[in-house]
Amino acid sequence: MFLLRVWTFFCLSVNKCLFSFFQDANLSIHTDNPDLTPCFQNTILAWIPSIYLWTALPFYLLYLKRSKRGYIVLSMLSRFKTLFGVLLWCVSWADLFYSFHELLQSRTPPPVYFVTPLVIGITMLLATLLIQYERLRGVQSSGVLIIFWFLSVLCAVGPFRSKIVTTTAQRFRSATFYIYFVLLIIELILSCFKEKPPFFSPASADPNPSPELTSGFLSRLTFWWFTSFAIRGYKKPLEDKDLWSLNEDDVSKNIVQKLSREWDREKLAVINIFNSTKPEKSNHALNHVGDGPEEAEVLIRGKRHNRKPSFLKALLRTFGPYFLIGSFFKLIQDLLSFVNPQLLSVLISFIKNKDAPTWWGFLIAALMFTCTVLQTLIVHQHFQYCFVTGMRLRTGITGVIYRKSLVITNSAKRSSTVGEIVNLMSVDAQRFMDLVAFLNMLWSAPLQTCLALYFLWQALGPSVLAGVAVMVLLIPFNSAVAIKTRAFQVEQMQYKDSRIKLMNEILGGIKVLKLYAWEPSFSEKVLEIRKNELRVLKKSAYLNSLSNFAWTSSPFLVALTTFAVYVLVDERNTLDAEKAFVSLSLFNILKFPLAMLPQLISNIAQTSVSLKRIQQFLSHDELDPNCVERNVIAPGKEFGAVLHGAAAGGASSCFLHSINLLVPSGALVAVVGHVGCGKSSLLSALLGEMEKLEGEVAVKGSVAYVPQQAWIQNATLKDNILFGQAPNEQKYQNILEACALKADLEVLPGGDHTEIGEKGINLSGGQRQRVSLARAVFSSSDIYLLDDPLSAVDSHVAKHIFDQVIGPDGVLKGKTRVLVTHGIGFLPQVDHIVVLADGKISEMGSYQELLKQNKAFAEFLRNYALDENIEEDELTILESKRERFFPNGSVALTRQLSVISSEGGECPSKMSLYQPALDILQVKLTVFWQYMKAVSPVISLIICFLYCCQNAAAIGANVWLSDWTNEPVINGTQHNTSMRIGVYAALGLLQGFIVFVSSFTLAMGGINAARKLHAALLENKFHTPQSFYDTTPTGRVINRFSKDIFVIDEVIPPTILMFLGTFFVSLSTMIVIIASTPLFAVVIVPLAVLYFFVQRFYVATSRQLKRLESVSRSPIYSHFSETISGTSVIRAYQREKSFIDISDRKVDENQKCYYPSIVSNRWLGIRVEFVGNCIVLFAALFAVIGKSSLNAGLVGLSVSYALQVTLALNWMVRTTSDLETNIVAVERIKEYSETETEAPWIIEDKRPPADWPSRGELEFVNYSVRYRKGLDLVLKDLNLQVHGGEKIGIVGRTGAGKSSMTLCLFRILEAAKGEIRIDGVRISEIGLHDLRSRLTIIPQDPVLFSGTLRMNLDPFNKYSDEEVWKALELSHLKKFVSSQPSMLEFECSEGGENLSVGQRQLICLARALLRKTRILILDEATAAIDLETDDLIQMTIRTQFEDCTVLTIAHRLNTIMDYTRILVLDNGTIAEFDTPTNLIASRGIFYGMAKDAGLA
Repeated sequence: MFLLRVWTFFCLSVNKCLFSFFQDANLSIHTDNPDLTPCFQNTILAWIPSIYLWTALPFYLLYLKRSKRGYIVLSMLSRFKTLFGVLLWCVSWADLFYSFHELLQSRTPPPVYFVTPLVIGITMLLATLLIQYERLRGVQSSGVLIIFWFLSVLCAVGPFRSKIVTTTAQRFRSATFYIYFVLLIIELILSCFKEKPPFFSPASADPNPSPELTSGFLSRLTFWWFTSFAIRGYKKPLEDKDLWSLNEDDVSKNIVQKLSREWDREKLAVINIFNSTKPEKSNHALNHVGDGPEEAEVLIRGKRHNRKPSFLKALLRTFGPYFLIGSFFKLIQDLLSFVNPQLLSVLISFIKNKDAPTWWGFLIAALMFTCTVLQTLIVHQHFQYCFVTGMRLRTGITGVIYRKSLVITNSAKRSSTVGEIVNLMSVDAQRFMDLVAFLNMLWSAPLQTCLALYFLWQALGPSVLAGVAVMVLLIPFNSAVAIKTRAFQVEQMQYKDSRIKLMNEILGGIKVLKLYAWEPSFSEKVLEIRKNELRVLKKSAYLNSLSNFAWTSSPFLVALTTFAVYVLVDERNTLDAEKAFVSLSLFNILKFPLAMLPQLISNIAQTSVSLKRIQQFLSHDELDPNCVERNVIAPGKEFGAVLHGAAAGGASSCFLHSINLLVPSGALVAVVGHVGCGKSSLLSALLGEMEKLEGEVAVKGSVAYVPQQAWIQNATLKDNILFGQAPNEQKYQNILEACALKADLEVLPGGDHTEIGEKGINLSGGQRQRVSLARAVFSSSDIYLLDDPLSAVDSHVAKHIFDQVIGPDGVLKGKTRVLVTHGIGFLPQVDHIVVLADGKISEMGSYQELLKQNKAFAEFLRNYALDENIEEDELTILESKRERFFPNGSVALTRQLSVISSEGGECPSKMSLYQPALDILQVKLTVFWQYMKAVSPVISLIICFLYCCQNAAAIGANVWLSDWTNEPVINGTQHNTSMRIGVYAALGLLQGFIVFVSSFTLAMGGINAARKLHAALLENKFHTPQSFYDTTPTGRVINRFSKDIFVIDEVIPPTILMFLGTFFVSLSTMIVIIASTPLFAVVIVPLAVLYFFVQRFYVATSRQLKRLESVSRSPIYSHFSETISGTSVIRAYQREKSFIDISDRKVDENQKCYYPSIVSNRWLGIRVEFVGNCIVLFAALFAVIGKSSLNAGLVGLSVSYALQVTLALNWMVRTTSDLETNIVAVERIKEYSETETEAPWIIEDKRPPADWPSRGELEFVNYSVRYRKGLDLVLKDLNLQVHGGEKIGIVGRTGAGKSSMTLCLFRILEAAKGEIRIDGVRISEIGLHDLRSRLTIIPQDPVLFSGTLRMNLDPFNKYSDEEVWKALELSHLKKFVSSQPSMLEFECSEGGENLSVGQRQLICLARALLRKTRILILDEATAAIDLETDDLIQMTIRTQFEDCTVLTIAHRLNTIMDYTRILVLDNGTIAEFDTPTNLIASRGIFYGMAKDAGLA
């Protein structure tokens, strides 16, 4: 009952006070000394804070209940806050008791003196209790209370002034009010300080926690907590250790867990729906027996395809709620943005009304300022929520994709290349991130549009519809441009992809290109693609200029049509300043949503494509973890592995048929067969990597796997061997010994702590294979699957490894071993041999049994066992790479290598990553100048001039409008309207036209620069010596061609456009405001200084954060691609979990750099916009001060310009920063365009005769060579002569300098002293191409390029088809090629992946046969080939190159025993050089080698 009375009283008094407020307008408004009525002061004003607190309380308590942060110990701060809260309650109730006291003395006070103190007292008590409750819930700084105290102070300021101005008889109430006011101010100040961090909080013991968690409310609102970081970034270059840890909610593990849970829920829901629809269909099938079950199946299937699990739903459920908070802020900001145009309207009418009291103007200026500040704070909160959502989205998607990639089947993996899967992670996840930032525009744009139209209708009536019509017409135009641009982008991306793919292959096979002198052909190909790429860029430049024209002109065209229709429809419609400038500011608000919508829609379209791709990837089939039974093995327990009637295959074909195989526990089983007969597939089937079509596969115990191509991680050598196992030094040393790695460790600079580059770049093939083997041995598994681990190592090493590790007396004896091998020398020692042919087991048994069976295998053995008693196993595929890296164990080079590899390669000249902020200025200026030179200085000047003209036209149009609004109204009409409209239109359209021209000129200049810079880079890279590529990781060079060229093509020109645009807008605003209110010049300097400081702090920090972010981003993708290529190994060793952890850690490292860069943008935005808000405040203030001398038109002009400037200032800082960050690309490309080059390709006056070398004579005279300056000599004072037609075998231990000799002949290495003569011509005097094209080499690594087979054999189209077929026939490839549908046009995939290693080697032979020069060099071309293929090659060389000089670097001595002479190298000098017979007789080094090989 009492409450009802209070409520009735409340309503009545509010009505009464409002009535009195307006009734006494003379007292409160129309006066130079305004005041509020006592009634209004004591009711509405006093109750506002209480209403706020009571409304917010229930929600806030709910929030506090759910947040657990531990409690805060009672501090002095808390005690004081509570004390003053209690005092406030006492003071309020002192008033209440005083009223009762008056009542007792029969002076009846008005009821308001009872109600207001009661309400305020209860509210103060509540606030005091809330202070304590917050302390118990661990709140360090309370936003709710700060706002409450702020409102209380604000609402008490009016009464406080009244009490001072008017004398009152109520002394007691005045005294209590003064005390109350002081206490409120103290409470407000105290509440701005934060409490100590809470006890028992779940916050981890973090070494570097983010101050955000413990910062106060105001600090969070203004992002003040970031300031210390910005200063640190300005003072010194930021490093990893300066970065704060991520907040708990942003950590990968937590995010991915949530997302995975939602995705699994979604998949389960779909399966349940499918299952629930199944029964009715099958009943239906049973009823209609006649129809047959097929129809029902189709129906079920149809139903099944109706709904796939939606990844979008999972994303929405995971990230939606957090994102909605941001949307709420956006809503408030949208509503606030319409307050300023209304205030502008009030300000203009104030200026017109010469009698208005001055305080009105000041109030309007203050309100404008308050409104813009509020908008700033709220919009940045909105962006913070959106960007953090985007960041979490990327983390989540990356994590989910990574986890999926570890379990998808091989056929699913083959359906997309590694690059495409990495793209899902980099490009598609990034798209989500970019979209989320502006996703709220979907509902915000229509809302803003409707509100703006409503206010415009009020000002200008129906003529607004004309403006709207123009807008609506522009939307399809913008959309069409956007769609077309998108199409061009797709086309250009295809060109770019193919260019990068080609460059990747070129750089991968650059050595082969140099050896064959094929550079011009490939250079042409790249330039052809580049030409097309730039052609598309040019087209999109036309379109961009059009859209820029539309974007600049649309607000103007809308204003023009609206004003024209308005004044022409009825001549009594006059255009005054209020209508014109308020409408203009509303049109400016409209500009953003209208421009954003088409862009947003196209972004959504793009993201939906990404969503589909990600969803498709996440829905791929997963490997069945149960396809290999791990524990039970049926017949007895003595078998290690069983394949029973198994058939396994990929997506479409079946590779293995009806395999029945039992591997006894502890047995050593060898698997042999021709190239491509399914040996590796058999191991894959045992690992569960193949799809099982029928039968069963069982494996007992844990598995270790050594793949054919060793998979090496980018980690230290020791980590590669331990592979996550606990270290055991004794065991580790024994394994190094057994795997023959001890000697290698002595050569490696950091021993086993040497960092191995990506894909094992700084190890030779043999070393990689031995590391891979050591990893398997260290794992102490039950079963070892070894896929040809001996093919990549020297014969004596192979023998050592077999004896020490694999064989009957090796480390692994007693373990189950399945060994795929080509080496027949080891077969007598194995327990069991399985012979595969075409995916079936053709025979199987022990060595003796197979010989007795006398089938194909026995025949094969007899042929080859005669040649070699002990298998001279294949010398390293890449052993000579080791020589290249470690000539004579040269530690100088390798030390460099390990220094490099830790950061992915050593830079030829250290790049300016860590340059202090001061040097950067001059660096930047020179780089800008370089870019301007590439664009052309004249065009650069023209562009600046055009921008000046464009802004002059814009100012002109607005000044004209302001002048028009001041035209006097005579008899209710204005004169000269058509002339006014005409000039206004002309100026506006002129501006649009200049925009079009200037943006097109700029784009053309940019394309011109891009063409020049790329051509120079490409030219230089083809002429760069091989030594550069040996020390620089390919990734770094590719980065120049992809990332940096992309930046120059597509990032720098629009950034410059944006920078010039914002710069000139800011400049013209200043000019306009100073012209209309000259006083403004006074504040420009302090504001500019503030702006400059904020800008410098931001740019320095932001640029370094971007650098750190991009540096930490590539490890995510390189680790991912490394994982994809090694999934089978990771799964075999069951290490998925730790790899997931590594990936999460790398993502977190990246987000640690990205999060501060989001915050830095918010920090910058709030500070720069504050400068903009001050400009609004001063423009309005000075307009009020200079009211007497100003006309309404000028005030409208100057304030509407000021309202726009905030955005321009903000973007100007951003674009400056972007420009400074991106212009580095020019510097990086310049640097790689100026590295040293090798000798010229052709020296016109020194060209050798056309038939040179006709005899094939070779002569080394005092020849010495080193790899690079500062390193030891690799070959020392060689003197030898080779006659035409001789066959020379070159032998020597690893590191003796064998491969170096071949490199010298081709001048890949240039002489340190001495010379080489071929047919009497000094090779150092002729052009490189003249030399290289007249020699033929069959290199050790068979490198193929993606393209047709014909292109791989003859890139210059020199030879006829007949000649090519002849070469193929001689190299035993004719059968294979003619069986292909496209014959010579057969497409080789990247690196020749779709051919076996043997076939690739044969293609290299075919190349040699096509060129057929007088000198042939064979570099260990027989690795990884089965013996028959090897025989074919040897035979071909003997017959086809009979009359040529042949130099063979041999590792199987039986191949060179019939050569003319043998050259034995030792430590870079000639040890022996004679016929094989003489050498064996002289019992020197060669005799020892032959004895080892069982040939002597």
